[in-house]
Amino acid sequence: MLPEPALFPWVALAFGLVVGSFANVCVHRLPRGQSVVWPASSCPLCGSPIRPWHNLPLLGFALLGGFCGRCRQPISLRYPVVEAANGSLYFLIASTRGPSASAVAAMAFASALLVLSLVDLEHHLLPDAITLPGIALGLAASFLAGPPGPLEAAGSAAFGYLGMGAVARLAEWYYGHEALGRGDWKMAAMLGAFFGARPTLLTLFLATAAGATLGLTLIATGRLSRRSPLPLGTFLGLAGLCVLLFGDRLLAWYDGVLRLGG
Repeated sequence: MLPEPALFPWVALAFGLVVGSFANVCVHRLPRGQSVVWPASSCPLCGSPIRPWHNLPLLGFALLGGFCGRCRQPISLRYPVVEAANGSLYFLIASTRGPSASAVAAMAFASALLVLSLVDLEHHLLPDAITLPGIALGLAASFLAGPPGPLEAAGSAAFGYLGMGAVARLAEWYYGHEALGRGDWKMAAMLGAFFGARPTLLTLFLATAAGATLGLTLIATGRLSRRSPLPLGTFLGLAGLCVLLFGDRLLAWYDGVLRLGG
């Protein structure tokens, strides 16, 4: 049972903050090959267990004053920022889609993109534990009301995977070493399964444009070399979140430009 439409965004916000706390666990543990369910949360610096009331989203950080209760080392700002970001994403999705199964699926998708973006930014890694269930969830969500349908979702997932694979092979030939790992292929497949054809193409365009712009800027300023890797998954994740929230407007604007040009 989903809440009434007027309450749904606020319930989604509260739930999103809780899921954001779990997202922080995933960001920290998945790249290290650790379980995300056991043991209980602890300070990554001194290992002391975090008390239940200190584990409350946002409030725990405020109660501790931003420092571990035992070793008094500063707690990374990433923790409250991720919680707030995930809660805000849930609120926006609930406000625009209303209480529906597709909204719940979109929330799960948003959390997956957020986790993948942060993990790839720090570790240049896109864990299968997120991308593979994400593909399955996207295909399952295609049976709900609204686009994409199952055939488009499956075709777009295959296109995302094979298309990114082709780009990876071309980049490997050009640079002489692997430029895109298979995690990027799987993430593109996940995007295709959730979005369908046109939104996926829009996501890939926004991600590559942003990545190329930032990369060229850093190279021009001497802060990056031509062989330095860029976390494409981070750009895919952020672009995916933009398309998830504003994709209809962006596609409508693009169609308007094409009509004017024609």
